[in-house]
Amino acid sequence: MNPLKKIYCRIFQNVFKFALPFLPYRNPEIISSLKAVPDVLKKKKCKNVLIITDAGIHKLGLTDRLEKVLTDSSIPYILYDKTVANPTTVNVAEALELYHENNCQAIIGFGGGSSMDCAKAVGARVAKPHQSLAKMKGILKVRKKLPLLIAVPTTAGTGSETTLAAVIVDAETRHKYAINDFPLIPRYAVLDPKVTLSLPPFITATTGMDALTHAVEAYIGNSTTPGTRKNARDAVQLIFENLDTAYTDGSNKEARRNMLRASYFAGCAFTKSYVGYVHAVAHSLGGQYNVPHGLANAVLLPYVLEAYGKTIYKKLAALAVAAGVASKETPEEEAALNFIQAVKDMKARFGIGDTIPEIQEEDIPKLSHYADKEANPLYPVPVLMDAQELEKFYYMLIPAKENTVQ
Repeated sequence: MNPLKKIYCRIFQNVFKFALPFLPYRNPEIISSLKAVPDVLKKKKCKNVLIITDAGIHKLGLTDRLEKVLTDSSIPYILYDKTVANPTTVNVAEALELYHENNCQAIIGFGGGSSMDCAKAVGARVAKPHQSLAKMKGILKVRKKLPLLIAVPTTAGTGSETTLAAVIVDAETRHKYAINDFPLIPRYAVLDPKVTLSLPPFITATTGMDALTHAVEAYIGNSTTPGTRKNARDAVQLIFENLDTAYTDGSNKEARRNMLRASYFAGCAFTKSYVGYVHAVAHSLGGQYNVPHGLANAVLLPYVLEAYGKTIYKKLAALAVAAGVASKETPEEEAALNFIQAVKDMKARFGIGDTIPEIQEEDIPKLSHYADKEANPLYPVPVLMDAQELEKFYYMLIPAKENTVQ
């Protein structure tokens, strides 16, 4: 990255860092069971509800309990279940039409990050009916109160129930972009382990490593606070203590509950302290090839940590202690490398590979441009890289037989 761009990025990031204590961040109020949702809706005088989910979750019957408690409480609802893995502008438009047709007053995002992102984007369009999503991309462009938004995570990983971001794919260009503003933070987060019990092992693993990536990138960045550092360490500890159990024994409610807590803590951490190049590259892959976000993050995480090098050893050493793969007496570099190896070992245990077969070499300049545009200057990464420098990560992800890099 050229020196002038570096200076601009760091000034931009430092302004945000110093502004952190004065910005209207808030954490959603936690609800521990779906049974409490009707009481919240009645308290807020919301009589019609739009539930946004995806076809897989609906087919598995995961929304049945929510639908039953709403029906038993005589609260009318309409369900939209066409959200795709990386929600598109078409998804938002379809769900928005249902919202208005049924005179809805509240939105429940039920599912993984995709369903919650779609729900947030619908809320933004309700709040600003005359503005397109594309005009809201970036930072602080919503600026209006959304309808009551309740998030029900069915995976323990995205942290979307805590964040001010909605990530949307333009259905025509396949460009993936983020909308970031405080009104997008859900008012309530339902952390009910029962809705995660039927999550398949591989999705349990990739979403768990998504949460790990959130915690790690928030912790190693340059805009942390004592609160976000504690949230990140707590998330890392919970993930290393519970993800293997949730993966091998999906019916273990305690492990599932702890993974939901880990995802929540990681979400609180990165909402304030942001993420880094793992996410920027992963988002470009999701937009272009529909690669699941948690999977892309899991594959990329060790590569990016190694690329940052010694600049993050001290912080990784602290995370290694939280993860239980080093002690406080372990030399800094050894502890940091232990942590990176522990992430690699975790990937291997879960059958997560080191490549993304969908990548086409001719797409790399465009993908790296998208990643650069997303990350710089917003993400307070420990080492700055421009589009050309980010290209190396895409080449690393190409399976060996196709890899033309010497």
